[in-house]
Amino acid sequence: MVYVSRWTIGIVVLVVLLGIAYAAPNLVAEKQLKDLPSWIPSSHVNLGLDLQGGSHLLLEVETDEVVEDKLNGLVEGVRTALREARIHYRGLGVEKKAVTVRILKQDKVAQAEEALEDQLGRNVNIAEGDEAATFRLYYSEDTLREFRTKAVKQSIEIVRRRIDELGMREPNIQRQGDKRIVVELPGVDEPGRIKEILGRTAQLTLHLVDEDASVADARKGRLPPGSKVVPYAERTGPDGEPLRDVIRKRVIISGEQLEGANGTMDQQSGGWIVGFNLNTRGAEKFGKVTQDNVGRRLAIVLDGEIVSAPVIRQPILGGRGQISGDFSPAEAKNLALLLRAGALPAPLRIMQERTVGPGLGQDSIEAGKAASIIGLVLVIIFMLLTYGLFGLFANVGLLLNIVFILAGLSILQATLTLPGIAGIVLTIGMAVDANVLIFERIKEENRRGRSVISAVDTGYREAFRTIVDANVTTFIAALLLFIFGSGPVRGFAVTLSIGLVTSMFTAILVTRLMVVAWLRGGRKPLTSKILPI
Repeated sequence: MVYVSRWTIGIVVLVVLLGIAYAAPNLVAEKQLKDLPSWIPSSHVNLGLDLQGGSHLLLEVETDEVVEDKLNGLVEGVRTALREARIHYRGLGVEKKAVTVRILKQDKVAQAEEALEDQLGRNVNIAEGDEAATFRLYYSEDTLREFRTKAVKQSIEIVRRRIDELGMREPNIQRQGDKRIVVELPGVDEPGRIKEILGRTAQLTLHLVDEDASVADARKGRLPPGSKVVPYAERTGPDGEPLRDVIRKRVIISGEQLEGANGTMDQQSGGWIVGFNLNTRGAEKFGKVTQDNVGRRLAIVLDGEIVSAPVIRQPILGGRGQISGDFSPAEAKNLALLLRAGALPAPLRIMQERTVGPGLGQDSIEAGKAASIIGLVLVIIFMLLTYGLFGLFANVGLLLNIVFILAGLSILQATLTLPGIAGIVLTIGMAVDANVLIFERIKEENRRGRSVISAVDTGYREAFRTIVDANVTTFIAALLLFIFGSGPVRGFAVTLSIGLVTSMFTAILVTRLMVVAWLRGGRKPLTSKILPI
């Protein structure tokens, strides 16, 4: 016997009302929605780059820089190991993707090899060179490949953080090839600030200034081994050349130990500064260094340039510091954003930049609307001609299905792309499949002489398993497309998945509720033909 419980009726009515409520904001301008109370649904469907327009950037991670940094770090490791072992050496440097060093005393070669193995670990290969007292240290190709792969993955994560800090809605960030990153930003038609934010490596380090050496000493070749010359950012001398200073190579604090950063106005000077907070380990180390070096200068280096080099007046024990450098408000906020998001492991190079105009997106939207309307009208006509009144019930369910898809996209804040519109058009055709299976089974049972109630009850019950099997297999395919596909493919998978779920709801519950209401109205004799045969 056909029967629908009251709680089922209540759920169907509630879902329909909620679907209409969440889909309705898409018919209202976004400015008008801001005046509504906060408890009223006001989310619009997010439009993708191909519909809304925006910026498309193709970035390349300069992974060779990562290898170079690793080799330079290896040089420092070799220097530390040999000094701690009190072994004299010469010729320490990088040559052909390897670090070479010559041990001066032959009887210290074995001790040097042992010291290097203990200090550098097993990921570094140590081999003797042409001379008996020369070592050649290098990373294997597998290790170098791992460095490059890790750098690309970290770059994608840092780019994502920086974009999120800017408040962009639904950006598409994905890897392309071995070392390239695609960034799509819907609604962004002025990518200047985006390029500035993404183009900076933002590697922050703190070093002590070498008070015992000068730039003049460096020019004469008398620079100590543990020091280097670094230019100041945007500061020049009387001759127009960039000002430089000598700092110690040893990094006191790095950007990895930052917990937060904010661009604020200095109450004393009235200028803009960037305040930063260190984590527990960084604060402890920073406090000890500043306590031991009161009166010395501390250089704050950002991307290879000295931003400022203030004198340490007193120990800084709270883990808080500030960067001053004649910043404008925008520069201070951008730098704080970069420090919060983290430093890139390698520089990014913009390989391609493309701006998609909103006119193209509007053409795509209009074409998608036309395709959807044409498909919807054809399906409605077909169902009416084939199944009569029951076809009308299916058409009502189809319209509700479209409403539910819009509501689902709004609730999930998923991005609607041009392939996503194709998914909606496909769903329109597929949405009535379940009703076709049910109605054909009802017709078959009706031919066998069953009563109207028995035919309807059997049709819905027997077709249910087939409907579930068909939709579950299609849903699995859509899920795989979403997991392994790129941006446009995932847009198609999202609308298809939502459409499958909502079409099952409308076919199994909504249309059944309408059929039951019609039967209880007593408008058909129980033994009559209820569908065209």
